[in-house]
Amino acid sequence: MNSRNLGDRVGERFEEIKLEGSQLVDKVKELAKEGKTRRITIIKDGRTLADFPLYLGLGGSAAAVALMPTLAAVGAIAVLMTDSITVRIERDPTEGIERRPSENDDDLP
Repeated sequence: MNSRNLGDRVGERFEEIKLEGSQLVDKVKELAKEGKTRRITIIKDGRTLADFPLYLGLGGSAAAVALMPTLAAVGAIAVLMTDSITVRIERDPTEGIERRPSENDDDLP
């Protein structure tokens, strides 16, 4: 698995990794559990095959239900890909930034 960081672009962080098709579903699950990934794009020979948002802030069973269609589509792509593909990962631009409490936080349950 090769990885290259595309650096900051308008405050967002991008990374590209090369994977074999058989590794794709496991990598998407790993990225979803990580919780810092906003979007993944699957690229083959410079052409975008799929572009999926990952649902930040969802935990447990809500995340599992929200990811079912994405994982099904990723699994279908993985079956068709026998050689390497590129996965572009867009991470949360606020990663590592501590959130300051606001006056509206008192209204939260």
